[in-house]
Amino acid sequence: MLRLLRLLKPYTVPVLAVVIVVFFQCMSDLYLPTLMSDIVNKGITNGDINYILQTGALMLLVAFGGSICAILASYLSSHAAMGFGEILRSRIFGKVSSFSLHEFDRIGTPSLVTRSTNDVTQVQMVVLTMMRMMISAPIMAIGGIIMAVSKDRGLAWVIIVVIPVLAAIIISTAVRGFPLFRAIQKKIDGINLILREGLTGIRVIRAFDRVEDEKARFDEANRDLTRISIRVNRMFAVLMPAMMLVMNLTTVSIIWFGSNRIDRGTSNIGNMMAFLQYAMQILFSFLMASLLFIMLPRAQASAERINEVLDIEPDIRDPERRDAVAPMERGLLEFRNVDFWYHGAEEPALRDISFTARPGEVTAIIGSTGSGKSTLINLIPRFYDVGEGAILVDGVDVREMPQAALRDRIGLVPQKAVLFTGTIADNIRYGREDATEDEVRMAAATAQALGFIEEMPERFDSPIAQGGTNVSGGQKQRLSIARALVKRPEIYLFDDSFSALDFKTDASLRVALRKVTSDATVLIVGQRVATIRDADRIIVLDEGRIAGMGTHAELYSGCEVYREIVASQLSAEELA
Repeated sequence: MLRLLRLLKPYTVPVLAVVIVVFFQCMSDLYLPTLMSDIVNKGITNGDINYILQTGALMLLVAFGGSICAILASYLSSHAAMGFGEILRSRIFGKVSSFSLHEFDRIGTPSLVTRSTNDVTQVQMVVLTMMRMMISAPIMAIGGIIMAVSKDRGLAWVIIVVIPVLAAIIISTAVRGFPLFRAIQKKIDGINLILREGLTGIRVIRAFDRVEDEKARFDEANRDLTRISIRVNRMFAVLMPAMMLVMNLTTVSIIWFGSNRIDRGTSNIGNMMAFLQYAMQILFSFLMASLLFIMLPRAQASAERINEVLDIEPDIRDPERRDAVAPMERGLLEFRNVDFWYHGAEEPALRDISFTARPGEVTAIIGSTGSGKSTLINLIPRFYDVGEGAILVDGVDVREMPQAALRDRIGLVPQKAVLFTGTIADNIRYGREDATEDEVRMAAATAQALGFIEEMPERFDSPIAQGGTNVSGGQKQRLSIARALVKRPEIYLFDDSFSALDFKTDASLRVALRKVTSDATVLIVGQRVATIRDADRIIVLDEGRIAGMGTHAELYSGCEVYREIVASQLSAEELA
């Protein structure tokens, strides 16, 4: 928690202003009981109306000043706390943006969402409370004790007895609450996971009639969270009544023993009233501290989870220093004896992969499910780093290139088409923001998307819903291809990007791509032989190894794995 508080540095001035304003507010609150005591002892007792009016006017002035200070403190503390939350969310997002896919696999998307929202809110709220209560509570407690003793030392023993009791109640509650709050945050992660899966997979859930099963799964996680929350609330439900009981008993004790002292003539009514108010201020400062201790354990658990994200060192980082190297050939891509393991895997996903792809060539990758095709594609933009060997782009090892410079050379169309909220033009320009209208239109035409775009009421200004839910799977794929084409990169990576297209659109798209990408290096991962048979080079993967490499004719005559794939898809007439 203390580490995160360092992020408040840009708000040093507002925080210092809060300290000063709260100090003056506390001074006014501590001064008011003394003024009231003077009115009773000197004004009312002596019947001095002028003294009563003068002191009363001073009380009003002090109370008004305290109110102004309270308003300023609320404004300044809110400003600093909200700014702190903004900084924290930006730090988390920036850190997560630098993660490789290994880090996402390790923490999980639902947990990252919880840490960026719920956990940040918990820390933000406790910072807001701390700026007020951690300043005012000690001042009111210490100042109240000093002022109370100065008014009536004979009643000081009441405060000496009460303070340890209150401290024991608060500390014991906080110690028991901390592990429960940590468990609550983990349970919230679990609920977010189930909720996210349920919302994103609603079509599959309904198709297999598993709605009730998902409800039961969610209800179980929900009940689990509820049980822990009830335990926490039961514990804190006892805290507040216990605090109020102690406060009420303290009030009764002060009045009882104070009245006896007045009766004996060792004190007076004004001092007893002032002592009672100071005692209440002391007790309320402990009550404020108890509220802070209620929030602090949960905020501490949230802070630990946030620090866990911020402390992660990404597996993939830019080189500290790289001498400028002239490119051997723009778009040249080389794999040299590449091996790759996923974290925790016993066997490598790719083994001894070596090939070269040059500009103007189309290199296709085919293989059975799980053979490592998408893994190979993900290594090129450094979504993962190789375990052994090297991948070179323009003659430079990708690990020696800044990630931004590397990815600027690459246009990727992922296996799962992803669109963003906005217009069709916005989604295509995601590849290159400064693309002109003609370039956007040309990219859409090449991707065979112009037809359905022109049929929409607003054409390129037609809105795309979140996740692209208002367009079909094939339309999403074509827009994703247009997004890569408008970038005009050196290397195009198509990761099974034609699977949702019909054969006619697929054929037209491949012909159009040949014209546009004639000076670029093209890698196509495909499941259909018809999609990749005209490639300049076809790489056949089998269980992470290269089982064959060559043209369609060469592989069909010399590679058993490729021949089996072809035989499963094409008839004898199609092969002729």
